[in-house]
Amino acid sequence: MALVICRQDTKIEQWKKALKTAAPDMEVYSCLEDHPKEKVKMALVWKHRPGSLKQYSNLECIASSGAGVDFIFEDSEAPKNLPITRVIDPILAGDMAEHVMALVFAYLKNLNQYKLDQTQKNWNPRAYARIKDFTIGILGLGTLGSVLAKDLVHVGFRVQGWSQSQKSIRSVKAFCGKTGLDAFLATTDILVCLLPLTPNTKGILNKELLGKLPKGSYLINVARGGHLIDKELLAALDTNHLKGAALDVFHEEPLGEGHPFWSHPKVHISPHCASVSDTDSVVPQIVENYRNLMSGKLLQNIVSMDRGY
Repeated sequence: MALVICRQDTKIEQWKKALKTAAPDMEVYSCLEDHPKEKVKMALVWKHRPGSLKQYSNLECIASSGAGVDFIFEDSEAPKNLPITRVIDPILAGDMAEHVMALVFAYLKNLNQYKLDQTQKNWNPRAYARIKDFTIGILGLGTLGSVLAKDLVHVGFRVQGWSQSQKSIRSVKAFCGKTGLDAFLATTDILVCLLPLTPNTKGILNKELLGKLPKGSYLINVARGGHLIDKELLAALDTNHLKGAALDVFHEEPLGEGHPFWSHPKVHISPHCASVSDTDSVVPQIVENYRNLMSGKLLQNIVSMDRGY
């Protein structure tokens, strides 16, 4: 039995080394090297080349090396009816929470605007906001969203969240389902999107949803670019319905040079860096699932095929 690592970035060897260090007995290959495809039972993937998994006729498990799995479902040529696993990691969740809180405080204290002022040598003190002035609403109260909610509450923010099913988090006002979405949006000053990307959530950050936020709200999208309708966000910014947006994820990555987000004064961009899987933290659960697969035991962190996450 062997595991193959399939990625399109420069981190294959890093993951291979980490896996071999943690489990020297594992047979691990890079998709870029010659390897016995018939021995591969597990594929460790991250935004792999679509269609590349169909060459493994004996594949038994597709494992995402991150929390997201949307790119696997988008690969129409990937083997069907195989278990898909994802990463659930406290370090990953903590990194996401820290990034979002940094964006929130930058917004409260006008730091993004001051950076623009600096480029123009413009000395212009502005009134700042305080923690008590805002209600933060989190779209998606899964593993990442729930950690963020708890951390924001700990700092002192009013926090509420929305999810498909009812959740219970101490000191967090929880909304759920279609009936709860409008009430959630109407009382949210800073909206953070942490939804999984599924057919039901694709394009959810659109004109209709953004229009239900109070005038002067702020959007943070750290989930997937596919959640956002770019031109409808730009319209909400240009009409001053939204005060600004911080975006870490995009439809095209890297973001195209001609995209209007680059030059828009109300858009803060980061290069999909909010939360990145740490090999030392994640590898143990990959090794555990590899051994479970070998021995016929139940895999951990299996993705629901119906929900898509």
